[in-house]
Amino acid sequence: MIVVGYSADPFGRAALEHGIAEAKLRGTTLLVVNSTSGEAYSDPRFAQSGEVHDVEQHLGECGVEFELTQPVGVDTAKELLKAMDRDDADLLVIGIRHRSPVGKLLLGSVSQQVLLECPKPVLAVKPDDS
Repeated sequence: MIVVGYSADPFGRAALEHGIAEAKLRGTTLLVVNSTSGEAYSDPRFAQSGEVHDVEQHLGECGVEFELTQPVGVDTAKELLKAMDRDDADLLVIGIRHRSPVGKLLLGSVSQQVLLECPKPVLAVKPDDS
């Protein structure tokens, strides 16, 4: 199984496309995780119902067996690491964005935490235009 850390932005869409390609290449399933801590009234990276519908439709058209989950009130990095603890999880695909050293220091980095702590391979991708 390929696990994709999805966010409702170009970085999440890039991760999704690479995850689909990997699932097809390996002949396996896809688990798409779009989570939020729920601490803010609105999380721009958490997909709303219209986008969820579009993602599910796109996945269905790709012919890959998939599951999309949207846990709320969780730490995103921990949720992705938990998904990778599953025996059938082979690869984690995440989108990465450029951040300044100060930004990393002040806000932390889900990508950095996942890259350092995941015991299985992680594919970090970025959109073509970034």
